Amino acid sequence: MSLPSHTSRQIDICQEIGVGVVFGRARGGKGTPSRAGTERLALLEEHMPLPTRTDSRLIPTVRNDRVCTGVTTVEGRVFVSFPAADSPGAQVAEALPDGRRVPWPDESWNAVQDEPRPDGAYVHVNGVRTGPDGQLWIIDSGAPGPGRPQVPGAARLIVTDPATAAVTRIYHLTEAVRDDSYVDDVRFNGAIAYLTDAGAPGLIVLDLASGRARRVLDGHPSTVGRRLIADGEVLHDSAGDEIVLHADQLEVSPDGRHLYYQPASGGLSRIETRWLDDPTLDPATVAGYVEPWLDTPTTGGTAIDADGTIYLSDAERRRILTITSERVVTMLVADPRLAWVDAMWIDSGGDLWLPAAQLHRTPGLSGGVNRVDYPLWIYRLNVGVGPAPNDHA
Repeated sequence: MSLPSHTSRQIDICQEIGVGVVFGRARGGKGTPSRAGTERLALLEEHMPLPTRTDSRLIPTVRNDRVCTGVTTVEGRVFVSFPAADSPGAQVAEALPDGRRVPWPDESWNAVQDEPRPDGAYVHVNGVRTGPDGQLWIIDSGAPGPGRPQVPGAARLIVTDPATAAVTRIYHLTEAVRDDSYVDDVRFNGAIAYLTDAGAPGLIVLDLASGRARRVLDGHPSTVGRRLIADGEVLHDSAGDEIVLHADQLEVSPDGRHLYYQPASGGLSRIETRWLDDPTLDPATVAGYVEPWLDTPTTGGTAIDADGTIYLSDAERRRILTITSERVVTMLVADPRLAWVDAMWIDSGGDLWLPAAQLHRTPGLSGGVNRVDYPLWIYRLNVGVGPAPNDHA
């Protein structure tokens, strides 16, 4: 990728002095982060201050009065998702230019329920994105929240038509989830969709034609998370226990050959999609093709552009990193306003949308105390490259 001239200097694949990001290949195996590199990364990060200067390239675009973790665009319209991390309310809405939020596809789907039920309503939306078909795809995690049991029949991909607000199809993921699953995110690759499970570590492969869903890399170390760190602090739930989120971020390379994925605590892996797509392979065979690819920090969200560059939000240091297919890492932007940037989005004009969700400051990740600084903003930053066309236009 030819990076825009306004980006920061490149970080050497082994280390970058002064910024504190260190990534390395293993001495003992292809593509594995080196032990020394991992230790050096932790050492530098521990002493690195948060950014204090704002970056004028960031354009405040959408103002929210609730925590918003997802944003997507279609034909000039903006849709957002709310995880009810700070207060109940609509879970998916169209963000109108006048500041109004119109529940999507209607109010009944967004009804706040005392006892969550999947009958014509969301249980817990974890994201919304426009697919390569131009439809709006909504991820219902199936559980009322991380660490809570699945509601039977609630884990779904809900497809809606942005032109009519009609629900055109529902993909039920029941056969691929566990009682402790939390379906997190989705990416597309032709006739296949891949999803992450942040509750019961693993990936889900969905055949879009038949609707059949199956688990792969179930419990594999590459899908298992560690403790989360944001703004230099270890995150705890309301009971004081350390937070762990398993398989979370994922991206498909523009040529469709590789799936990149990681738990929220970082440790990016990749695997060729042909091994995931073949249902005849046994779990051990599939696991043998996993490549530990890059040491990464606690991450809020990722995106990938048409050149195959991955954008990764570093929740530990309020910055956005770019990672090329050759594993060259660059700090794109650091700004005090980029507090836990979650599910990023690249639009057709080359704008990177950055929902600064402050998720680490919500009660569930902040020891039971709401420390969110309202209002919250979604920012835009032009990166000069459009999205990977196999994922969305």
